Amino acid sequence: MTSDPEFSTAGAYVTTGEEFVRDQSYITTRITADGRDGYPVEPGRYRLVVSRACPWANRAIIVRRLLGLEDAMSLGVCGPTHDSRSWTFDLDPGGVDPVLGIPRIQDAYLRRFPDYPKGITVPAVVDVPSGAVVTNDYAQITLDLSTQWTAHHRPGAPDLYPEHLRDEIDQVARQVFTDVNNGVYRCGFAGSQEAYERAYRRLFARLDALEERLSGQRYLVGDTLTEADVRLFTTLVRFDAVYHGHFKCNRNKLTEMPVLWAYARDLFQTPGFGDTVDFDHIKRHYYVVHEDINPTQIVPAGPDLRGWLTPHGRESLGGRPFGDGTPPAPVRPEERVDPAHTAEAMAG
Repeated sequence: MTSDPEFSTAGAYVTTGEEFVRDQSYITTRITADGRDGYPVEPGRYRLVVSRACPWANRAIIVRRLLGLEDAMSLGVCGPTHDSRSWTFDLDPGGVDPVLGIPRIQDAYLRRFPDYPKGITVPAVVDVPSGAVVTNDYAQITLDLSTQWTAHHRPGAPDLYPEHLRDEIDQVARQVFTDVNNGVYRCGFAGSQEAYERAYRRLFARLDALEERLSGQRYLVGDTLTEADVRLFTTLVRFDAVYHGHFKCNRNKLTEMPVLWAYARDLFQTPGFGDTVDFDHIKRHYYVVHEDINPTQIVPAGPDLRGWLTPHGRESLGGRPFGDGTPPAPVRPEERVDPAHTAEAMAG
């Protein structure tokens, strides 16, 4: 297994002497209420394919759960690692997705684009009747789940992308993506000392700014959970487990940044966030797949994860996680993270 740019969730690899640049050319077809791109919102028609290891896919898992779209869009889960061709359904009986009937997500890409030249990435939404991928545009996928699938949201679903806050959410999300979500990769896959140090400084400058921003407010934008919080969370929850050591983002651990650590625990303990996190898959993906960074493929035993379950005290800042809505129902049995892979089970 290698971090081949054609197949890695991040399109990430080390090029000596160069700065890591993410390929952001995705399949931009959208599933919309009016079907403008030929794919109308239709419950039961589409399957969201993810890996629990991938931070970009983790966003879609969280949003789907918060909005209660389990009946409207099924979930296919790839394993934490992939081979030289693509992500594989090795968690399913016989290594075949039970709905799509394919062993690897690459098959859905090639069903629509026989000569598809770009990265085979997750998350991806697949049209079940045709077996063809619709989109892998992870940023737009979650926004469309919030804005185009409203007719199928659960009663009490939160508004993760409220119209009056969209400009601010977009601005914060851009900063978080550039300096944090992608910033950790720019550190980890830097091809020179200079490129690494530039990315390192930029990452921690942004984390310091976020620490200050969140010292006086419970959530990133407004007084409820939004898309911005989802996007930051999936990097923070992976920070100490992989980014601090594996990607050399080691000025501080998350546990040493008091405000961000409390904020991350607050989200982790909110239904829809921590119950989507599989720490075993996360660690196995990064340490096994990225052979150019970790040629031995040894997966660290740590860190101690028990702190994720400790009180965070963020309630004192006010805020209402779900606004006028309600928390999602408990995770369905078939979609639960393996109990052995949770923070409680993997605590040192």
